[in-house]
Amino acid sequence: MPYDSVDELPSAVKENLPKHAQEIYKEAYNHAADEYGDEERAHRTAWSAVKKVYHKEDGEWVKSDA
Repeated sequence: MPYDSVDELPSAVKENLPKHAQEIYKEAYNHAADEYGDEERAHRTAWSAVKKVYHKEDGEWVKSDA
């Protein structure tokens, strides 16, 4: 199931990630779901994509320094 907007993302994503990270998640998920046809793998791939740009600091997701 591809996501058309960040409003459709799972609550764990919407409630924890900043808007930009949600966009990264959505795009990575949609691409992976199309590529692999496996929803669980697509979610893992999407989280991995977010973690390349953001990290958790004091309980909040913040953009990593380049």
